[in-house]
Parts: sequence; C-alpha cells; structure tokens
Amino acid sequence: QVQLVESGGGLVQAGGSLRLSCAASGRTFSRYTMGWFRQAPGKERELLATISWNGGATDYAGSVQGRFTISRDNAKNTVYLQMNSLNPEDTAVYYCAADYGGRGYDAWGQGTQVTVSS
Repeated sequence: QVQLVESGGGLVQAGGSLRLSCAASGRTFSRYTMGWFRQAPGKERELLATISWNGGATDYAGSVQGRFTISRDNAKNTVYLQMNSLNPEDTAVYYCAADYGGRGYDAWGQGTQVTVSS
C-alpha cells in the first residue's frame, strides 16, 4: 500500500496562495487516482479535487473550482494542490488520499493545517 505525507500548509492572509505537496512511497504511485480532501472543525470531510493516474483527468468541487489546481509528477511520486484566492472558509486540515483501481480512498496522509486569516 502506498504511504502518503503532506506538506506545505501554514498561515496565509485572505487572498493569498499556498501549494500543498503530498509525497508518496512505493513504486506503484503512478497507478493510483489521487485526491485532496479537507476537514474543518465541526464539519464533514470534503473532497476537493481528484486526478487520474496519468494526470489526464481532473475534477473539482464547486467550492474550489477556478481557485485550486491539482497536479502530479509521477517521476517524483508527488501530487500537488495549488490554492489561490484563499479565504477564511478554506481554513481546515488538508489531506491527500490514494485510490487504487476504483476501490475507494484507502490510503491517507496525516494531514496538513491550512489557516487563512481575514
């Protein structure tokens, strides 16, 4: 099973940008569909963006469409989430996750905190 470690979170002012990274271990990273999720206090976990194994297909939640961009570099075993035009409602713990063969997201990182100040 792939193991995932997120990085890149932090404190940013409203209107700012951050880029999250998710480094994966294992030689089969390129076979996984990858997703970014977030969970704010008292709220359910939200799927933000997904990317297919070769990066050819991406999908976004309406709440981040046009502001966030998911990408991946299979040579580096890394998936990214570029986040622009951040607002305080984006404050949450952000997680990456891996889905092998459509079986569901069963590998998760530990999460990285993103805090957006007004």
